[in-house]
Amino acid sequence: MTYRDAVREGIRDAMRTDPRVFLMGEDVGRYGGSYAVSRGLLEEFGPERIRDAPLSESAFVGAGIGAALGGLRPIVEVMTVNFSLLALDQIMNNAATLSHMSGGQVSVPVVIRLATGAGRQLAAQHSHSLEGWYAHIPGLRIAVPSTIDDARFMLAAALACPDPVLLFEHLYLYNMEGDLTPGLERVDLDHAAIRRGGRDVTLITYGWSLHKCLAAAEDLAKEGVEAEVLDLRTLRPLDDAAIMLSVRRTRRAVIVDEGWRSGSLSAEITTRIVEQAFYDLDAPVARVCTVEAPVPYAKHLEDAALPSPARISSAVRAVVTGSGAH
Repeated sequence: MTYRDAVREGIRDAMRTDPRVFLMGEDVGRYGGSYAVSRGLLEEFGPERIRDAPLSESAFVGAGIGAALGGLRPIVEVMTVNFSLLALDQIMNNAATLSHMSGGQVSVPVVIRLATGAGRQLAAQHSHSLEGWYAHIPGLRIAVPSTIDDARFMLAAALACPDPVLLFEHLYLYNMEGDLTPGLERVDLDHAAIRRGGRDVTLITYGWSLHKCLAAAEDLAKEGVEAEVLDLRTLRPLDDAAIMLSVRRTRRAVIVDEGWRSGSLSAEITTRIVEQAFYDLDAPVARVCTVEAPVPYAKHLEDAALPSPARISSAVRAVVTGSGAH
């Protein structure tokens, strides 16, 4: 199945299992979703549970938070992460804080799905990776399904969580094809996953960048460099134990983050490695991030701005040979 199909099956399964679950967002109903994720769900579940929302992110995200407070299990779809900034007040000042401010008397079990990332020539207002911003906010749980398995099953784990969960789905992955792991029925929101073992360096990443790291690792293996690839899966809370275990084993780390370098998630991970595993390192931690500019529209400029397998491989070579950080 495709990543898109896996997300759709996760939604369908949740709605069949729990009558409290409903989907709300722009064009999720008759149009079938901006990325065709919800195609066919309106016909199956009806307009009460597949609800087209007006073009006001603040309004429909706020309605989702209210529905969660009222005992429902809403899935709110935001067309692109850039537009989620119009609902930032609702997400940060309401969803993330109400449990704390009520002394735990209320919970906000809302799931917000956001399309994130670049690579489709959608220009600067539709292409940024802002999950690192949201990972800064206490009270939220930030998860990134990067594989077919996680796209299919991470939603169920998110709906079972009493806290607000933001699921960042990279728009470049929707057409990715793959097979579900036989017998797999659930995943968690707590642990990172090693997607490729290695001994020489740890590539720490998430989202579409996971697949770029795997491609880079394949190329590096031809040169005798074995890179371990760690898929973070959850950005808040970070799985520090998995990060440190891998870094202590390989003694080198390269962090690949589609967000901008300054004030980024990659900077946070670098600091944690330095704080917890500094004396286990044989080389400085390196980072591969998006160029510090709005994401360009032109294809050749967009490609040049984003992390690529070639840039990742170059950074790994520099770390392994000791020729300096990328």
